[in-house]
Amino acid sequence: MKHRIDDNDVRLLRSGEHYFPALLDAIDAARSRVWLETYIFADDRTGRSVAEALIRAAKRGLDVRVVIDGFGSHTFVGDLAQTMQRGGVALAVFRPETSRWRFRASRLRRMHRKLSVVDERIAFVGGINIIDDFNMHGYANPESFDARFDFAVRIDGAIAERIATTMGEMWDRLVEIEAKTSGSVTRDSLRALERAGQRALNAIRGDKRANQSTSIHRPNLWFVHRDNLHHRRSIEAAYLNGINGAKSEVLIANAYFFPGKKLLATLNAAEARGVRVRLLLQGRREYFLQHYASRALYDSLFNGGIEIAEYHASFLHAKVAVIDGQWATVGSSNIDPFSLLLAREANVFLTHPAFASELQQALEAAWSSASKSVDRSDWNRRTFFTRIKSRVAYRVARLLLTLFGFGSR
Repeated sequence: MKHRIDDNDVRLLRSGEHYFPALLDAIDAARSRVWLETYIFADDRTGRSVAEALIRAAKRGLDVRVVIDGFGSHTFVGDLAQTMQRGGVALAVFRPETSRWRFRASRLRRMHRKLSVVDERIAFVGGINIIDDFNMHGYANPESFDARFDFAVRIDGAIAERIATTMGEMWDRLVEIEAKTSGSVTRDSLRALERAGQRALNAIRGDKRANQSTSIHRPNLWFVHRDNLHHRRSIEAAYLNGINGAKSEVLIANAYFFPGKKLLATLNAAEARGVRVRLLLQGRREYFLQHYASRALYDSLFNGGIEIAEYHASFLHAKVAVIDGQWATVGSSNIDPFSLLLAREANVFLTHPAFASELQQALEAAWSSASKSVDRSDWNRRTFFTRIKSRVAYRVARLLLTLFGFGSR
């Protein structure tokens, strides 16, 4: 369904079934540029189809760029990276992974965004990596799962240029780093630095115009990204503002839910003033630390009266929320310290009842037919070994936060 929001057409895309056909159609119709950022770019059926579309665009003479994360794509991309480069696709790697067994502070500062911009007025934002919905990270029986549960949006409109500016800044920074580390300065790297300077100037001018305009009229559709410089808490602040303004209901679906003290207190405060707060969380274990650390918070959530359901039909990878049937967000940011405090993330936030209703209907269907409500009495009867795993994971997660200077969060 298409929604008109602030002169932009916005479509909700559920999982790869709807996302990849929309992305491939846009790439094949592109006339000037295709820019893509993804945490995972997998050498599987889906990844190869996207790579082939990008190569076709590059052979038409378009500006085709791909940024992948050095850790997220390390074990997935295989020979596909070289295939794209040979086909004319410009490829950059965010923090290349040199040794998986050597811990460095920078390892946790990942590029977790999932963004695409096609031409001047088409953008995709969400949580969907370039990976097949049934590529289940080593599980032997993927046919027994439903498709990975996730969301993205396609936006046709002026906001695409704002997203492109953010992506351009990332690309120019990576080109600059490559030029420094290689010890050589190429014509492309010099041009990239010139573009970065111009974008910085335009961003300053744009921020001034935005600050002036939002004092008169707050937009109904806005793009928020998180980095480690000027936008360190932008996504967290948007969530806090939305929850603080909630009057009737907060419904959050999040793959890795491990909120800091402020966000947890804000959710409990909303419940205390009569707002119904529901959390649709990951039921299947994908990563030990995130899975069990988030479960260590269940007692605190139950104490606040918050409802919890765990999604079991497949892997829940969504990072979405709906508040009061009119405020919504779709993006890449989990509600955990790695996303909110360390990684580069991107979400769109919307105030639009029809869009929020469409997203809420999808979440309600998942809650009722593909999830199990977590009953407090059943939770209290879990085994001693299960309790220990949660406590250990929680302590390790808090230790990592302390090491990175976020121990009080």
